[in-house]
Amino acid sequence: MLKTALQPRWIAGLILALAISTVFVLLSEWQFSSAENEGAPPAATTEEVRPLTEVFTPGEPLFATQADQMVTFTGSFQPEDQVLVQNRLQDGEEGYWVVTAFAVDGAPGDTLIPVVRGWTEDPSNAGTAPEGDVEITGRLLPPEAPVAGPQPEGTVAALSSAELANIWDEPLYSAFVTAHETQAAGQQDSANELETVVTGPQPQEKSVNWLNIFYAVEWFVFAGFAVFLWWRLLADSYQRSLEDEDDDYEDEYDDDDDDETGREQPPGPTSSEVEK
Repeated sequence: MLKTALQPRWIAGLILALAISTVFVLLSEWQFSSAENEGAPPAATTEEVRPLTEVFTPGEPLFATQADQMVTFTGSFQPEDQVLVQNRLQDGEEGYWVVTAFAVDGAPGDTLIPVVRGWTEDPSNAGTAPEGDVEITGRLLPPEAPVAGPQPEGTVAALSSAELANIWDEPLYSAFVTAHETQAAGQQDSANELETVVTGPQPQEKSVNWLNIFYAVEWFVFAGFAVFLWWRLLADSYQRSLEDEDDDYEDEYDDDDDDETGREQPPGPTSSEVEK
């Protein structure tokens, strides 16, 4: 069989099979790498405070690599654009997030971003946002999905940028910020009666896409099948060559039954002639 395998056409076939298998293995590796969805960035990266305008651009979706980042920005609140987000827990107590629109200095198109100014158990204690120039330091987070259904006036069930853009009739970032520090006119806002909503970094977990795992295994099987197909064709060719050699041997053996003159031997007497 080795002699057959060393024939040029079978060597070329092996090279082709190996090339195809290599492509399939690379596709399998790509599927394996895609099966693990990219999680939150390392905490060492997210805890470094960066300017909001450098981290995220309005009008674009917030990706996992951008979310959870500690950011800082300056600008001014728009006190008339304020809502309360229901059913928010703080130290085991249920209350409201106080969210106010914030005009970010340097943001394209005068885009606003919702800022969680703090938490309160009593909605009457929401107060109003400070006026004038303000510097915010907080965590950038993705928006929530809107919740359908009627809500009391001035409240919403979820912090959805799309919903708030309709309520406030203003262009918004597709994200929001929980304010950890609020400084107004160079002084920390001590008049704020709200409790600060401090959000920690997201857990470093990654989800697995099992469909990608299945595709990866499938490509690996295809890679093995390409080499197996070459071996199967080689084995069939080798078997046919053995059968051809057997046929040639039988033809040569039949020729040995002829007489030395090259003529066939006359047939012997029949059984009836022997009896006579």
